Amino acid sequence: MSSLTEKDRPIVQLLLNTGTCPRCILRFCCVGSQTLYRHPYKDLMKDLKEFLKNNQEKEDTVCSDVVDPPCKRIRLEHTEEGPADLNHNGALQQIPSVNDGNTAMEDSAVKVCNVCLGILQEFCEVDFVKKVCQKVNSADYQFTSFVFSVSLPPQLSVRERAAWLLVKQEMGKLGLSLAKDDIVQLKEAYKWIIHPQLSEELGVPADGKSLFEVSVVFAHPETEDECRFLATACPDCFKPAKNKQSVFTRMAVIKALEKIKEEDFLKHFPCPPSSPKNLCVALEIQCNNGAVFVAGRYNKYSRNLPQTPWIIDGERKLESSVEELISEHLMAEFKADSFNFSSSGREDVDVRTLGNGRPFAIELVNPRRIRFTAEEMKGLQQTINNSSDKIQVRDLQLVTRSAIGRMKEGEEEKTKTYSALIWTDKAIQKEDIAFLDDIKELKLDQKTPLRVLHRRPLAVRCRIIHTMQSEYIDEHHFRLHLKTQAGTYIKEFVHGDFGRTKPNIGSLLNRTADILELDVESVDVDWPPTLDN
Repeated sequence: MSSLTEKDRPIVQLLLNTGTCPRCILRFCCVGSQTLYRHPYKDLMKDLKEFLKNNQEKEDTVCSDVVDPPCKRIRLEHTEEGPADLNHNGALQQIPSVNDGNTAMEDSAVKVCNVCLGILQEFCEVDFVKKVCQKVNSADYQFTSFVFSVSLPPQLSVRERAAWLLVKQEMGKLGLSLAKDDIVQLKEAYKWIIHPQLSEELGVPADGKSLFEVSVVFAHPETEDECRFLATACPDCFKPAKNKQSVFTRMAVIKALEKIKEEDFLKHFPCPPSSPKNLCVALEIQCNNGAVFVAGRYNKYSRNLPQTPWIIDGERKLESSVEELISEHLMAEFKADSFNFSSSGREDVDVRTLGNGRPFAIELVNPRRIRFTAEEMKGLQQTINNSSDKIQVRDLQLVTRSAIGRMKEGEEEKTKTYSALIWTDKAIQKEDIAFLDDIKELKLDQKTPLRVLHRRPLAVRCRIIHTMQSEYIDEHHFRLHLKTQAGTYIKEFVHGDFGRTKPNIGSLLNRTADILELDVESVDVDWPPTLDN
């Protein structure tokens, strides 16, 4: 085993004797060769035995010519400084030598590893890999690559700490040191082994930036028993959380291990770690695709349709919404778990959206299908449009998450054009409203409208009416076309909202005014890109 050197020999001998698996031994010897970890388990065990045998023969040859063997001299020097091999009550246990035979090594080939609890043993075998791939294939996802994630039982950090203290003591006898960060991380070694197998079985490469995630959650029945001493020693590290079944989370355990003193740790946890009674279990094998984003523009032709579901005190007021009429078809085609709808502003239930429509985006969460051609998106748009006469969509397309930010900018920064049908209590003539056409950049102070005060904070907002154009209808009605700053409350600008919007059409005309109909004629946000539909 070319990756191991003479200085690794005592570590290999020590860990094999205490029930540690070959791959964990490589980790503690800081072996960074990924291919070595992928060797069959039996081959690794055989190689380690051969390594010890060859080095023992060399040592025997050298020792026959040397009066004072280096290994004995080091041990004598250490005992002069003070006892280092403490028992479990004070910590490190005396480890018997493996020179008497291969019994310990033979046992370690079949026993569950006392450090990884079987993660680098059974769960690296082809049967488990096939089980994971069967789960992935049965979930029917579209993907061109994958990222693999793994969640490990928290006590693996505890056992690793105990094994590290053991190895650190042994290396100290040789005048060497081993930093905790030098050990190859268990997750990293596991992925080195699993990635090529999953990639071959699934037929796609592993990619850390992939949006398709395959995750395995491992658990162990003795987690709480093995971690409980940390909660006693470091109670402030373990806070109950609403969404966690146990306080012994991985992060809480790591935090406690960083805080607990070495001598206190050794008083409560065996070093070397004891042989486990049980193997880890694969609690969950899950798949998840990154969100897909679909954008477009919608027109709303109904005055009895809310943008989003209208529910008050748990009771639904209207049977549908713009959001649902669009999303139900997207959900079906993308086979997503859920969705999130957003748009550049919103209109009231009784307001139509005309012109080129209002920009919207839908986040489809965990979609099974992710690849759509331009023609397929056009067909999906047609399906939505044929399903209802209340709405129509255009420019339906796949977009990135970052691109949605351009839509949200328009809520406050862009302009919007409206058409309002207005009624007045006193009779008017055409010349009575003509002056409105000459007003430019009219500044308003709008206190939060009474109708939205239940969901918006009380504030006075400054808004601008850029232009107005009046269209006389009869003595009590006229239509007003307005170009305004985004975020302007048009209804309140017409009737004044009991003086909460100043000035308003009523105050400008010196009479009572109210709004009968309102249409959004344009939302001046240049997004998403216009398509040739």
